[in-house]
Amino acid sequence: MAQSVNITELSLPQLELLKNQMDQMYVPGKLHDVEHVLIDVGTGYYVEKSADDAKDFFKRKIDFLTKQMEKIQPALQEKHAMKQAIMEMMSQKIQQLTALGASQAAAAKA
Repeated sequence: MAQSVNITELSLPQLELLKNQMDQMYVPGKLHDVEHVLIDVGTGYYVEKSADDAKDFFKRKIDFLTKQMEKIQPALQEKHAMKQAIMEMMSQKIQQLTALGASQAAAAKA
């Protein structure tokens, strides 16, 4: 996000860009006013801001998201460790059941 705002530093009257279409496809376009940009503030709302205000907005958004990631990282690590422990226990149980089934099959043949 912040990188797309840095295009204003080029100070070209018509700056080429790739416009996002349907979150998957990009088409070429030209930016005629590099001093004012539309930014997506979420849920389909767009706000016109100066380039400097847009940079500040994206810096605050990046800082906020970074802090949120740092908050949830310990919980995610704990959940990952729990998942690994469960996977290990399940693997041991499967091995035990396989060995038990093999011994029962051998006893039935005898």
